Amino acid sequence: MTSPRYAPPTDLSAYAWLSIGAALATIGMKAFAAWLTGSVGLLSDAAESLVNLVAAVVALIVLKISIKPADEDHQFGHSKAEYFSAITEGVMIFAAAAFIVVSSVERIITPVMPVQLGIGLAISVGASVINGAVAWVLYRKGRAERSATLLADSKHLATDVVTSVAVLLGVGLVALFEMPVLDAVVALGAGLNIMWSGYKVIKESINGLMDVAPSAEALAAINEVLDRHRHEGRIDFHAVRVREAGSRRFAHIHVLVPGAWSVKQGHDFTEELIDELVRVDANLRVSAHLEPIEDPRSYEDVEDV
Repeated sequence: MTSPRYAPPTDLSAYAWLSIGAALATIGMKAFAAWLTGSVGLLSDAAESLVNLVAAVVALIVLKISIKPADEDHQFGHSKAEYFSAITEGVMIFAAAAFIVVSSVERIITPVMPVQLGIGLAISVGASVINGAVAWVLYRKGRAERSATLLADSKHLATDVVTSVAVLLGVGLVALFEMPVLDAVVALGAGLNIMWSGYKVIKESINGLMDVAPSAEALAAINEVLDRHRHEGRIDFHAVRVREAGSRRFAHIHVLVPGAWSVKQGHDFTEELIDELVRVDANLRVSAHLEPIEDPRSYEDVEDV
C-alpha cells in the first residue's frame, strides 16, 4: 500500500496548552505585583496577560478545529479557522489597550506614588522571563508549521515582554526620581504600543482570509520545480496561482504538454510533478489542469480569476 501524498495536518494544541499555562502563571504574578505596589504601570502589564489567557483558550479551540479533515460542508478543510483566532486575539489586544489608556489618563490627572516597588519589579521580571521563553517556543513552531494562530500568539507574548520591559524601566524611574506621574506616562505608552500590535495582528489575519499570496520564498520554491520541467515548445505552465489558508498553501496550475501525448502519459507527468512540488513544500495542496500546448484555446483562460 502506497503512502498518502499529503500528510495529515499537525495537531498543535499542546502549544496552546503551553500558552495557557504561561498566561495563568504570569497573570497571578503580575496581578500580585500590581496589588502590592499600587502601580498602574504594573496593572497594565497584568491586563495584557489576562488577554493572553483568553486568546490562548481561543487558540486551543481553533487549533482543534483547523486539523479536522475536509467534510461535505467544508470541502477544502478547516485550516482557515486559524485566522478567526488571530482576529479575535487582535480585538482582545485592542480591548486591553483601551483599559490601559483609560487607567493611565486617570493617573496622569491624579498621580499616586507606588509602594514596595523593589518586590513588585522582581516579580514582574520573573513573569517576563516566562513569557519570553514561551513566545520563542511558539514562534519557532509557528514558523515551522506555518500556523497563523501560533505566530499571532507568539507575537502577542513578545509584545507583552517588550511592554513589560518598558513598564519595568518606567516604574524604576518612578522609584529613582520619586515622580509618580511617570508611572502613568509609561502605562500610556505601553497601551498605545499594545494597540499597534493588535492592529498588525488583525491586518495579517484579514490578508489570510482574502487568500493572500504566500511569501516570496514559497513562490520561488514552486517556480524552481516548474522551471526544471519547462521545455520550449513542448512543456510549459501558466495560470499558476498560489494562496495561503492557515498552515496550508493551495496551488492551481495549468500544465501544457504536447497534444500527441496519450492521456496516461500526460497524467503520469502531472502526477510526478505534483509529487515533486509536495516534496519541496509539504504544506502544499496542488490542483493541476492538463492542456495541449498547441491549442490556442489553452491560452484563453490565462487571466481568468
